[in-house]
Amino acid sequence: MYISVWDTYVQRQDGKVMHFDILVPQDLKDTSKIFAFGKDYLKSKPFATRELTSKECQFCHIEKASEEVEVSINSKGYFIIEMQNCN
Repeated sequence: MYISVWDTYVQRQDGKVMHFDILVPQDLKDTSKIFAFGKDYLKSKPFATRELTSKECQFCHIEKASEEVEVSINSKGYFIIEMQNCN
């Protein structure tokens, strides 16, 4: 399975900037759905963040999915890679 990687930066209420990637199937082009996945992920955090929009989340590249990513995408529709200030 090939996936699209959406590079995402969202400011937290404490001023730190979260950096994470939203991984979705390569053929998913509906940005409202991709942003909804990001918003769903942000709701799982114990801190408040600013809004996630096209300004904070942009297509980066396509790559082959690992088995872990593929399992998550098949069950939830997406996978998140946490990079900075996500916890």
